[in-house]
Amino acid sequence: MSSELAGQTQGRSPLWSEPGSLLERVPVAVFGVDDDNRICFWGPGAESLFGYAADDVLAQPSGMLFPDAPHTPGSAGSGRDEWARMVERGRSERYWRGRLSILRRDGTVFDGGFRVFRLAGPDGRDTVMALASESGELERVRNNLAFLDALFESCPIGLVMFDADLRFVHLNQALADMDGMPVEDHVGRHVGEVMITPDGGEYESMLRAVGEVGRPIVGSLVGVRTRGQPDRDQVWSVSLFPLSRPGGIRLFGVGGMMVDVTDREQALVEASAARQRLALLDRAAARIGTTLDVAVTAREIVQVAVPDFCDAAVVELVEWMNEQEPFDPALPVVTRRIASDTVLSSAATELLSGRETARYPPGSAIHHVLQTGRPESAQVDEAFVTRNVPDETSARLLVDSGLSALVIAPLIARGTVQGIAMFGRSATRPAFTDQDLSLAAELTSRAALCLDNARLYSRERDIALTLQRALMPETLLAGRYVTVAHRYLPGGRVTEVGGDWYDLIQLPDRRVALVVGDVMGHGVRAAADMGGLRFTARALARRDPEPSELLAELDQFATETGIELATCVYVVFDPAAGHTRIASAGHPPPLILRPDGEVDTLDEVLGVPLGVGGFTFRAMDVDLPEDAVLALYTDGLVESHDQDFDAGLDRLRDELRAAPESLERAADRILTQLVSPDPDDDTVLVLARVRRMPPRPRPGWTGRWRLPKRGGRARGGET
Repeated sequence: MSSELAGQTQGRSPLWSEPGSLLERVPVAVFGVDDDNRICFWGPGAESLFGYAADDVLAQPSGMLFPDAPHTPGSAGSGRDEWARMVERGRSERYWRGRLSILRRDGTVFDGGFRVFRLAGPDGRDTVMALASESGELERVRNNLAFLDALFESCPIGLVMFDADLRFVHLNQALADMDGMPVEDHVGRHVGEVMITPDGGEYESMLRAVGEVGRPIVGSLVGVRTRGQPDRDQVWSVSLFPLSRPGGIRLFGVGGMMVDVTDREQALVEASAARQRLALLDRAAARIGTTLDVAVTAREIVQVAVPDFCDAAVVELVEWMNEQEPFDPALPVVTRRIASDTVLSSAATELLSGRETARYPPGSAIHHVLQTGRPESAQVDEAFVTRNVPDETSARLLVDSGLSALVIAPLIARGTVQGIAMFGRSATRPAFTDQDLSLAAELTSRAALCLDNARLYSRERDIALTLQRALMPETLLAGRYVTVAHRYLPGGRVTEVGGDWYDLIQLPDRRVALVVGDVMGHGVRAAADMGGLRFTARALARRDPEPSELLAELDQFATETGIELATCVYVVFDPAAGHTRIASAGHPPPLILRPDGEVDTLDEVLGVPLGVGGFTFRAMDVDLPEDAVLALYTDGLVESHDQDFDAGLDRLRDELRAAPESLERAADRILTQLVSPDPDDDTVLVLARVRRMPPRPRPGWTGRWRLPKRGGRARGGET
C-alpha cells in the first residue's frame, strides 16, 4: 500500500487535513500494520513524526518504531512489547488508546499518544490503523482549549468572535448579559441585528476595518444600545483584533473584548441619550405636519413615537361643547381617537383601535393633565385602571396589553387644549424619566401646533367648500341650440378650494353666452371673489353688451373690490347666423372641434387678466358650423408641476380629436387622460355643441307651414 505525498491533489486519504484545521496545528502520524505486525501504510505525517521515508519502513516490522528498553520506569516490558500488546487490543477491542515512547530515526526518544483501530480489508484481511501525535503538542492544545473554555465561562469581560461577514460565531455569557439577550439568540446574526449605535455606523465600520486590514484597536469608547435593552444607554470600552489562519496568512474574522464602563463614562451616556432625543425631535420636525389633514398629522405623531420612544401611542381630540368656555373638572372628558399604533400584543392593538370615542370620569389622570397643562407619567396598576377606565372591557384589555407605564401629554395651541397624546411602555423597557417627560412635552408642543394648523385649515376648507358649492351653478340650462357638458374638479388637499368658475347665460334672440373664469389663489377669499365675478358677469350680460365691454366692466369691478388677478373668457353664440363673438382676459384660448375632426385654437385675443387695469379688451368673430364643439377650460386642465402649458394644450387637442360623440363621455375621458389623481390646481371643462337655427322663409314664400304633432317635425307645404 503506497503512501500519499504532501501536496498531492489527487487520491487524498480520508485523513487529509484542510488548511486551518486542528490537524494543521497538531501534526498527526497515520500508519497501518498487517496481520504480521508489518507496516503496510505510511502517511506523510508518519514520515514527519518518525523521520522515516515510506520506502524505508513499508513491509518492515512495526516494532522498529519503538525503543527496545522499557518506555517508562517500572514498565512490564520494552516499548516494542507495549506496542505489540496495543495492536492486539486494537484487533480484539476494535479501538484502543494509550501512550508509548517513540524512537525516531535519529535515535531520539519522546513521548507519544496513540489511537489504534481495526479496519477490514477488501481481501478479508484486517489492518490495524494507528494515529500518533507528540504528547507535548497534544498537551499544549488541550491546555489552551481548557484555558479558553474557562475564560469564556467565567471571565467578567465580554468576549466575542465574529466571522468575516461580522456575524456572531461565539460569545460568552458576560457579553450576552450586557446585550440583554441569550447567547443562542446572537449566534448567526449580523452585528447590526443586535447592536444599536448612535454613531451613524462607525462601530460597524470599525469592526469591518479590523477584519479587512488586520490592524487591532485597543480601548476605544463606544456609546451603544442593544436590541435586548433598547432604552438603556451604555458605554463600552472595546478592543478588537483580527483572527487569522495558521501562519497568519488569511484573515477570517474579528475577535473582541468589551468592558461596560457606563458608570465611569456617565457623561458620554448622557450625551448619547441627548443625541437620541435630538434625533427623535429632528424626525418629528421632518415628519409631523407634512399635510394640512388632521388625521394624517395625528398618524405622523404616533409613527414618530413608536417604537423609538414608546411601545404604544394614541392621539385623541377633545370634544369640547364650546372651546371658549373654561374647563370644568367636575364634568367627564369626551375624546375622539384619531390615530394609534403599537408593537405590543393583540390585546394592546384591540385596546387602541377598538373604539373611536373615550369618556374619562372626573378625577382621572386626563383631568389633572388638562388642569395643569403639563405632561405626567403614571404606572399602570390596579388603582390607575380603576380610577381612569370605568369601562370593564377596556380595563381588562389595558391589564392584558402589557403596558406598565404611561405618559399623558396635552396638545395645547393658541392657549387652547386641542387634545391629548398618550405614550406607553411595557415592563421590558425602563419607566419614563424626567428627561422623557421633557421630551414628550417638546414633542407634543410641536405636534399640537401642526395639529391646530390642520384643524384651522379644515375649518376654512369646509367654509370655502360650502361657499363654493353655493356659488357654483348646479345645472346649465343651455336651450335648444346649444348642448353642454360641464365638469369641475377640485385640486389636491392643500389647494382643495380655488376660484375656478363657469356659467351659461340666456340672451335675447335665442343667443347664448358661455363664460369661464379663474381667480388666482385658494380658500375662502378665492371662493368669495369667484362668486362676485360670476354674479357680476351674469348681471352685466343681461344688458347685452359687447363681450369686450363686459370684460372691461368686470376689470373695473375687480380693481374696485381688490381682486388682484383673475382670467376670464366670454363667448356669445348666435344660432340664427352661426356667428360667435369671443373676448378674453388673459384666459387659456378656446378650442373648436369641427365636424371634419380638425381642431382650431382661438388665440388671437388673449388679452390681459382682470384686476390689472388700464388696458383695452378686444373681441374676435368666428363662424361655427353645424355640430361644432366649443371647448372652454381653465389652466388646471393643461398645466401642472410636471407638464408645461404648451405640452398640455397639445394633449388636449389630441384628446378632443379622439373624443366620443357623447359630450358627457368626452368630458369624462378628457379629465381622466389629462388630470392626475392628485392635481395641483382646480380644473374646469365646458364642452358645448352648437346647432344652427333653420333659415327663415324668404320673401314671396307661398308654401304653408303646418304645426307638428307632439313629437313630430314641421314640414313645408307644396307650392
